[in-house]
Amino acid sequence: MHNRKLGRKADHRKALLRNMATSVIQYGQIETTEMKAKEVSAVVDSMVTLAKKGDLHARRQVAAFIKNVEVDEEGTTAIQKLFNEIAPSYADRNGGYTRVIKTRIRRGDAAPMAIVEFVK
Repeated sequence: MHNRKLGRKADHRKALLRNMATSVIQYGQIETTEMKAKEVSAVVDSMVTLAKKGDLHARRQVAAFIKNVEVDEEGTTAIQKLFNEIAPSYADRNGGYTRVIKTRIRRGDAAPMAIVEFVK
């Protein structure tokens, strides 16, 4: 998909990035390893760029990638939140919708951890 393989086969890597991108859109931030965070940040940025277009073709492209099964406490899905809340808030911004913040070293395997979140 992108340049990092993350130690997974192509199908597993695509599923991992789909799930993580959906979680970032739905919850606003996630904590994961640093390499996964860099990859999912690029994916989420491209989804926000598609959502900013706002046409039906872009909605279909986003819907083909983002999982839309979970409904949050307000009753909205991840795609609805992306198109109705997130994309309009970045209407005047040209890229760089997410940031990766390095946090800690994970105990157990000493993996560097990072937080992926939307820029305010």
